[in-house]
Amino acid sequence: MRHRVDTFKIGRSGAHRRAMLANMVSSLFANGQIETTLVKAKAARSFAERLITIGKKGDLHRRRIAVAKLRDKSAVKRLFDEIAPGYEGRNGGYTRILKLGKRRGDAAEMCILQLVEANAKAADTKAEDAAAEAKAE
Repeated sequence: MRHRVDTFKIGRSGAHRRAMLANMVSSLFANGQIETTLVKAKAARSFAERLITIGKKGDLHRRRIAVAKLRDKSAVKRLFDEIAPGYEGRNGGYTRILKLGKRRGDAAEMCILQLVEANAKAADTKAEDAAAEAKAE
């Protein structure tokens, strides 16, 4: 994946851009959402979605690829153990961007990048089952 051309240059060198995106996505996996500029969020979204797809495979080779990309073993552990299994039946669209408006200092477009609820369907069916059991009693 190293030969891939970055769409968003973000005004940084290649090494700085890769390190910044790795840090942003590690924070996204740790917290569930991050607040950043729109251009950075679009670049981080692409990176995060590729990593989640890698995490869904779950074997040792994919885990080593993820460690090489993310550079944070705790984030990779969380990705493979908690985040990726929740998106098992989903083909992409693991993140969403919510626009916040312009930043006061330099008028940069700000947004929130967050993970989409992984088990939304599972939570809905559990709630329906609980309601059906309560009704039956």
